[in-house]
Amino acid sequence: MNTNKTNTLMPFFSIIVTTYNRAKLLTRALDSLIAQTTTDWEVILVDDGSTDNTYAAILPYLKAHPKIKYVLKEHSGEVYSKNEGIRASQGKYITFLDSDDAYDPTHLENRKHILTQNPEVKFLYGGVHVLGNQFVPDRFDHSKSIHLNDCVIGGSFFVEKEVFHFLNGLKQMPLGTDADLFDRAQKAGVRMMEAHAKTYIYHHENQDSITNKMYLRV
Repeated sequence: MNTNKTNTLMPFFSIIVTTYNRAKLLTRALDSLIAQTTTDWEVILVDDGSTDNTYAAILPYLKAHPKIKYVLKEHSGEVYSKNEGIRASQGKYITFLDSDDAYDPTHLENRKHILTQNPEVKFLYGGVHVLGNQFVPDRFDHSKSIHLNDCVIGGSFFVEKEVFHFLNGLKQMPLGTDADLFDRAQKAGVRMMEAHAKTYIYHHENQDSITNKMYLRV
């Protein structure tokens, strides 16, 4: 008799969290995950070669929550880390949580309701509450700025895992990786839908964010 039973059920969501030297901010993101009103998820936490105390900060979470899986890799950037997380995921839908952002407690429950009620939807997006700077550099002209209301924000994406395989994952570029994925999905005819409940909390007041750094330079 095999006593090493494992749960083979596919989680509804795989949440990809990538981080690099953000130990102080990362715990806020993880706390918002643990506070979710639905538990049908796993977390793939990809550490992109942090040199601060990231592992010490998250170790209590790893011990207390088996759903959080830790992956340490050599530093290569956010896009490669996200693709690594996608490859390691087991869920039906892939979503993201940037290490300096957070979820409202009802975020996953709301999106699960939408997706189960609309099974033809393969790519759900939108529903972001922005804190801080409301502008980012235009991905086509970094000397110009664009309001975040006119952008798609990758943290809000819920994409069926097979769609990521079909689109060959995220592509490396200086800016606009999320928008590029969105555009490629549209062109490929992927069934998409916008969510309106603003339950993804985008902390854009952090001066360490990539877009804020670029915005301050132009």
